[in-house]
Amino acid sequence: MSEVTGTTWTVYDANKMTQAEIYGRVLCELGETHPAIVGLTADLANSTKIGLFGEKYPDRFFNVGIAEQNLFGVAAGLAKSGLLPFVSTMAAFVSMRACEQVRTDICYQNLDCKIIATHGGISFGTAGSTHNAQEDLAIMRSFPNMTVIVPADGIETANAVRACVKHPGPVYIRVGRGFEPTYYPSEDYGFEIGKAVTVHEGTDITLICCGVTVLQAAEAAKVLKEEDGLSVRVLNIHTLKPIDQAAILKAVVDTRRIITLEEHTVIGGLGSAVADVIAASGKGCAFEKVGLQDEFSLVGYPEDLYAHYKMDTSGIIEKVREVMGRDFEEDDDWEDEV
Repeated sequence: MSEVTGTTWTVYDANKMTQAEIYGRVLCELGETHPAIVGLTADLANSTKIGLFGEKYPDRFFNVGIAEQNLFGVAAGLAKSGLLPFVSTMAAFVSMRACEQVRTDICYQNLDCKIIATHGGISFGTAGSTHNAQEDLAIMRSFPNMTVIVPADGIETANAVRACVKHPGPVYIRVGRGFEPTYYPSEDYGFEIGKAVTVHEGTDITLICCGVTVLQAAEAAKVLKEEDGLSVRVLNIHTLKPIDQAAILKAVVDTRRIITLEEHTVIGGLGSAVADVIAASGKGCAFEKVGLQDEFSLVGYPEDLYAHYKMDTSGIIEKVREVMGRDFEEDDDWEDEV
């Protein structure tokens, strides 16, 4: 249970709150015990919910106006002075409009700056390509020193925000816009930056996912067990960088079939990160990346877009059945596959 500005909430309230709202409340809690924390935004205090921190700590909150490049320059200066800036704006604005400042002002200097980017992926689908962040993970992963986290739900967002305070250097946490369904029943499931979480055991095929696809993959695993008799492993790789190589390679050896699921372009995101690990290992497997296939997202409600791009339960089931039907050499001898 948490208590913020006189409001008491529990994990049961998470179904009624967005990831951003939970972030705002957790940040207020952290502000009580971490006086160095300061909050910054670029005229999006309400949309990103960092405004909750501003209401409780007005002398530790800075709104720079609609000037995202300046936002990160100010954050860098505050970090250099010994403070711990939490910066919030939309993911598309962090990764593209202020790309140079995040790279050079924050990452190049390896500053202790925490970026909580909202409206990630296609969660703001009705706003169109200018506000969709379908390339942000690829961009942020490419910056040296940057840690990249994509929580599955509000509960995991709370864990990630708390954990990043103790994690040195720049951290990018990407959350959605709307009422993303809650997957985890509580915060006590073993969250650790850089360590995957097995949300469903399996031996036939592995679904590697992050963000909103975690719940959909878990639901798909249950259906596939009931209808097809398949044993489907589901790995929540909430941290794309540093990525849990051991969990990925264990899945390759154990299941020999891997599907990655991400609310992002398949170029440079989770799928590419997993593919890099597999390729470097010299081990072969049936492999498929589900996400946006080198295209700009359509405009529409997020639920409709998830269905269109096969990121929902039905689409994942369809993709699993397709991959399970592929014919490939399945033996224990890796030597001919190196």
